[in-house]
Amino acid sequence: MRRGEALWIVVAVILGYAAWTGIRDLASGRPAEVKSGYVPNPAGVAAFLRELPQPYFAQAGAECVRQATGKDVFLYRSMDSAHQARYGRPFRVGRQQIGSCVAWGAMHAVYCGESVSWAIGERPDPPIMPATAPIYGGSRVEARGNNPEGFDGSSPRGGYSDGSYGAAAAKWLRDWGVVYATDYPGLFDYSSAGFLGSREREEGAYGAGGRGDNYRVDRLAKQHPCRHVAKVSTWDELCAALESGYPVTVASGQGFASNTDGWGIAEGRGSWAHQMVILGVAHKRNGRTPEDVAAILNSWGPDWLRYEGKKIDPELPDGAFWARRATVERMIRSDSWAIGETAFRYRDVDHANVLGNAP
Repeated sequence: MRRGEALWIVVAVILGYAAWTGIRDLASGRPAEVKSGYVPNPAGVAAFLRELPQPYFAQAGAECVRQATGKDVFLYRSMDSAHQARYGRPFRVGRQQIGSCVAWGAMHAVYCGESVSWAIGERPDPPIMPATAPIYGGSRVEARGNNPEGFDGSSPRGGYSDGSYGAAAAKWLRDWGVVYATDYPGLFDYSSAGFLGSREREEGAYGAGGRGDNYRVDRLAKQHPCRHVAKVSTWDELCAALESGYPVTVASGQGFASNTDGWGIAEGRGSWAHQMVILGVAHKRNGRTPEDVAAILNSWGPDWLRYEGKKIDPELPDGAFWARRATVERMIRSDSWAIGETAFRYRDVDHANVLGNAP
């Protein structure tokens, strides 16, 4: 065999393997073309905790913790049910285009929480998905400034590099609020651009609303605040928040394998500077799983992960996975937040039958 022919065979093998694996980053286990974007900021987290009257979920959600019964929790079912009711199709995991994971994790938390409120009759209509661009811009600019009105978009105060941190997004949602992925006539059509990387980068530099916004989107966000946020730091707090229907964002450096075991569990592996959201939990004692696990929703689309065997709950959307309790406990120590549009209280959510289908 000639040297040139051998070279082409090697190239073909490499390309074939890359196609089969999805061109994955061997160090991190994630698809090489996706981005994360979590920039840890312990000082920022500590400063935000000082602003909160009840900074920890054990305080703000004491009723939830006290009355938790240890149910298995599947909040993503409410999200799918609401998506079908609003948009006429099942929920499908979106794919971030830049390092805006903090905004995507927060967006998924808000959408899931509002979906639960709709599913249990606290909202009259299924929610609209929030746009990620204002969350991203708000977390990079408004939440880090000292002007309670926001920022007017007159200069690229946030810069054009990617990234943010969980407490900044939580602060934006609490002190400003949610801008939905819909058309605001005379302002901006977020229905078509609210998730675009180009729009996220614009607002990440100039603040929510982007260049020359003159506080308009800041004021729009304040019409829909998520006034109740609390730091989640322990497994018991996490389980109590989820059981009462409050999703929990999780920002950490923990990475995961790009395939699951026969239970749908992804092994903690490598390092991701990334924010996601926790939408479920299953307890070993309830007989569904071999150990305590939590369901985590990513923002890299539905195809970054290969499933080997079942998912524990077949309704878990593609692009989400289960993680072992020990791994999750490490992840939630630093920058994880329960988010609610109403005060944290115990709610007897029917996790088994949100879609009318028993597990």
